[in-house]
Amino acid sequence: MPSFDHLAISAATLSEGAALVEAQLGHVIGPGGNHTRMGTHNRLSGLGEGEYLEVIAINPDAEAPDGPRWFDLDRRGGAARVGNWIARCEDLDAAIAEHPDVGQPIQFERGEYRWRMAVPEDGVLPFDGCFPALIEWQSGPPAFEDAGLRLEALMLRHPKASELREILHSLVPDPRIVVTEGDRWLSARIKTPDGTRVLS
Repeated sequence: MPSFDHLAISAATLSEGAALVEAQLGHVIGPGGNHTRMGTHNRLSGLGEGEYLEVIAINPDAEAPDGPRWFDLDRRGGAARVGNWIARCEDLDAAIAEHPDVGQPIQFERGEYRWRMAVPEDGVLPFDGCFPALIEWQSGPPAFEDAGLRLEALMLRHPKASELREILHSLVPDPRIVVTEGDRWLSARIKTPDGTRVLS
């Protein structure tokens, strides 16, 4: 059964995304790397064992991919924000069979890490991106020094909240995931060494 893996903050640049994390969490996000296949790059910090926070942006020095980038990055605009979340599964093909709108499996690698991920043809995940991207780690997720950050709640707001809530209840039965009705918005309540803060 899938479980929470990580949050993705989408930004015009990595520095903009890092500034958001520092302003809202009081945390300097760690280093990351490049995703050659998608023409993106990232920075990462841990949220406890097996969970983490990612800032992701289009890499201006990379070659553009053949198709749309993941997380709808080609169309994003405005300030940096929590754009998506990712759920880890042990059998990606089975999960896609149940939820075909999440996309087709694509193989990725970055340094020592290997994973498969479902990417929609248009780059847009179901429920305007409130539905999780699905990932299957082949090398194991990244490991981080403990910065004292922990996810307390992931808040998903969407006009079709009842439908989304019902699907997620069976897909990722995590009590930290809270779905409410309203205009599409993602935010996260995160425990930090200086107290609980909201990242959005």
